[in-house]
Amino acid sequence: MNSTAKAGAGSVTAPMPGIIVEVTCKVGDKVKAGQEVVTLEAMKMQNPLPAPVDGEVKSIHVKSGDSVAVGQVLVDIG
Repeated sequence: MNSTAKAGAGSVTAPMPGIIVEVTCKVGDKVKAGQEVVTLEAMKMQNPLPAPVDGEVKSIHVKSGDSVAVGQVLVDIG
């Protein structure tokens, strides 16, 4: 897991600090823009985070239970 990955156009980033509840994709999966790829819990609410672009999941930087900071890259899609 890499907490220092740089965000790109296909990066899913944490919009707020929280805990990763679920990663709903795996490396190599084909995803569509808007498809949920991560669920983030913040302030006792579960927030589905969508893929920003159509593409293939290139890397996943988090797992369930991880604490994340604002702007941290969670998933890269290319």
